[in-house]
Amino acid sequence: MTDLSRGRGWRSLVRASAAAAVVAIGLTPLAPPPAGAETAAQRTRQKAYVVDSGASKVAVVDVTTDTVTTTIPVGSSPNGVAVTPDGTRAYVTNNGSDDVSVISTRTDTVTATVPVGNSPFAVAVTPDGTRAYVTNFASDNVSAIDTATNTIAATISLGAGTNPEGLAITPDGARAYVADTGKNTVSVIDTATNTVTTTIPIGAGSVPVDVAITPDGTRAYVADIGTDTVSAIDTATDTIIATIPVGTNPVGLAIKPDGTRAYVADNVSNNVSVIDTAANAVVATVPVGTAPLDVAITPDGTHAYVTNFASNNVSVINTTTDTVIATVPTGAGSRPVGVAVARIIEVTPRLPSRPLPRIRTDVAQTMGGEIRPAQIATRMGRRVEQWQAPHWRIVSDNGWTSRSITRR
Repeated sequence: MTDLSRGRGWRSLVRASAAAAVVAIGLTPLAPPPAGAETAAQRTRQKAYVVDSGASKVAVVDVTTDTVTTTIPVGSSPNGVAVTPDGTRAYVTNNGSDDVSVISTRTDTVTATVPVGNSPFAVAVTPDGTRAYVTNFASDNVSAIDTATNTIAATISLGAGTNPEGLAITPDGARAYVADTGKNTVSVIDTATNTVTTTIPIGAGSVPVDVAITPDGTRAYVADIGTDTVSAIDTATDTIIATIPVGTNPVGLAIKPDGTRAYVADNVSNNVSVIDTAANAVVATVPVGTAPLDVAITPDGTHAYVTNFASNNVSVINTTTDTVIATVPTGAGSRPVGVAVARIIEVTPRLPSRPLPRIRTDVAQTMGGEIRPAQIATRMGRRVEQWQAPHWRIVSDNGWTSRSITRR
């Protein structure tokens, strides 16, 4: 089997645990809801975004059914992916085109493309969602993207020959930990000043490639393909407190939301090592597909999604039993690398239970032609559709009426 990650320049990935997300869709009330009005209906969905470097696209997996529902074209040779804390956007690094694709998770389309450094690999988003940090392997630096404008806010130099790959951001957003494959170190960036404040040696022969941080921020775990270990760093002192032997070529890793377990993709061993973070020891080994590269854990911590580069699929692990319960094909010729899971809350407000407010009527033709409705709600045998805010149109049981309505 081909060793996909030993040496410099493998495509390491970083996931960002997706926090609760809010996506407001469609219908706005005709008037402020009166007391006793019905509350908005909500539906929570989880979607896994799987980066396919072979086809330069992202496959979207419905976590409920574990099936691919759509694919999204992105830049050339995409590698890493991270989701914003509110779940509304996914940032994808494109190694071949030196840019980052920004995906709307509501529409599953690319809404912006951000040029960064040379050979971008991994991406992580700050907990407040204001910055996305991208490692640029061939530029030896990190780009900080302002997510409000999708422009570069800062470029942080790490030094010649650093070759940064994986990175993670502390839960308070104050620091970013970067795996320096070329220098066998981890660089620590102060995100307030966007400067490197310290460099942590990982040890002789080490090749650190990815980083994950516990939810309480007390430890950073570093996957090291040079020594087939995971190093645990005390973030208070920035020193190594444990070195944990795992499988061959550990690459991507992720930590459960409760902080109790770390899941490590062992690229050459074709398995996932499960680390008990209290004992800093491997407590389970889960066989997966061929050449696993990255891991993402669902926000509720119940499942881990593992990309298998050489078998063109994703393994789904039940984190209670540590067994594979599903395998999701990503298509012939695909090369799944990075993965992130988004939690999305869709909100569909309902009409108030009281009668509709007084309205004036206008001829439909004066509204400037038909516009695709955004949302439908039902009340007393009729439907009301948003046409073009603040205009509305009543739909009777036998079809459209010739009138539109607006609030008085």
